[in-house]
Amino acid sequence: MTTSKNYLIQSKSDTPLNFSNKTNTMNLGSVIKDIRKQKGQTQTEFASSCGITQTYLSQIENNTKEPNLSTLKEISSKLDIPLPILFFMSLNDDDIAPEKRKAFEIINPSVKSLINEFFRVSK
Repeated sequence: MTTSKNYLIQSKSDTPLNFSNKTNTMNLGSVIKDIRKQKGQTQTEFASSCGITQTYLSQIENNTKEPNLSTLKEISSKLDIPLPILFFMSLNDDDIAPEKRKAFEIINPSVKSLINEFFRVSK
């Protein structure tokens, strides 16, 4: 039987934010893979520069392993892309609360275009 843990985090407005580990739909691994390829690096080269194994990088890129924060920081540093930008590029409609999806759908293309322009990332 699979159970889902919910994490409640208090926001500045004292409204609890509910994060469930069952709804992790971000596509972070694919974004990392796409940017790595755009930069012309093989998995082996990139993994070595990040201090991780090629196997572990492959698992991250295939979204089968979730890297810890220090590994994510190292990856974002080596990609020369700030971690929050990687997170944003990984978002899809399922990551957004239903009542905010319309706004997300409106701003997402413009924001991603600006990110691409500034960081030379295309996704």
